[in-house]
Amino acid sequence: MKHIYHFDQSITFRKTKEDFGGLSNMAAGFELSINEIPIKTSEAIYQACRFPHMPEVQEKIIEQKSPMAAKMVGKPFRDKTRSDWKDVRVNIMEWCIRAKLAQNFIRFGSLLEKTYNKKIVEDSHKDDFWGAISDNHSKTLMGENLLGRLLMKVREIYISDNKYSLL
Repeated sequence: MKHIYHFDQSITFRKTKEDFGGLSNMAAGFELSINEIPIKTSEAIYQACRFPHMPEVQEKIIEQKSPMAAKMVGKPFRDKTRSDWKDVRVNIMEWCIRAKLAQNFIRFGSLLEKTYNKKIVEDSHKDDFWGAISDNHSKTLMGENLLGRLLMKVREIYISDNKYSLL
């Protein structure tokens, strides 16, 4: 379901170098370790989860230094994406966000905290599933904004008394 977000009532991010760019899955500098495997970005682990049946592709994705490179490595194999991807991708993204927070608790947690209680919206040029697209007059954005909604869900836990359950 598409939602409407007002710029003046939202925290938006488009580029990773912006104030809230670290909220993006494409942001570098939030390294992870999953099963003792170092992973440079949450985007890399998200993309690797598309191919549980192709460990050689997962390995190539994970060894990339940048999030965009990780995404591009998997692109030629998209037709071999796991069959249940559309059913599990949102849960996988939430797991990636939680891993990013658990392993970058102060830095990523502080960024989430700085969004206060505003809506978090990925301001996208074309993706109204993970983000929202601005109208021609740039006063509102419309989209499902699932990345933003997952970030808000995790933020609610982070600012609650259950904050340390995220570790």
